[in-house]
Amino acid sequence: AKPRLGENIDLRIMQLPVVYQKAKEQVCKIWTTLQPLVVHVGLASSATALIILEQCGKNKGYQERDACGFHPEGACCVLDGPEKIESTINMKALWKNISVEGIDIILSRDAGRYICDYTYYTSLYYGNGRAAFIHVPPLSESVTAEFLGKALQTIILAMLEQVTSEYRENETSRIYIAVCKS
Repeated sequence: AKPRLGENIDLRIMQLPVVYQKAKEQVCKIWTTLQPLVVHVGLASSATALIILEQCGKNKGYQERDACGFHPEGACCVLDGPEKIESTINMKALWKNISVEGIDIILSRDAGRYICDYTYYTSLYYGNGRAAFIHVPPLSESVTAEFLGKALQTIILAMLEQVTSEYRENETSRIYIAVCKS
């Protein structure tokens, strides 16, 4: 279920394919049609009860093949793009000031070099840094879908408190949650 984020929030959730080019096309379409805040949520299969807030996306090093057996040209997101792009959301401040009972939250500066980091970098590039990435653990007995939804709601509400007046001044703020299951 969609987390409740407020009356003036237009929340849209989409699942991205585990295919570099198709995922990039969908992310670019979001940025060419709207100027939202995009929150990427990806599965960190190695984390059992841990939420990871990612501060930046990296442009190069994408050697691993996607679900269709391909990897990006030049093993990078954007040819001639900067090496890394920082989110305008201060994830370190978020990490220091937020807690969710029952799960640890950590800060990271490396989302890995697969579809998650690839789409995050792409969003940061085309959205001028107005994107965030959250790695979540797989669902389990202790981390249920309802629990994870409430944790994400808490984190995203804290992000909204932090973002610039650009979002607060708009009559309706648009937030995309792009889910990448890799």
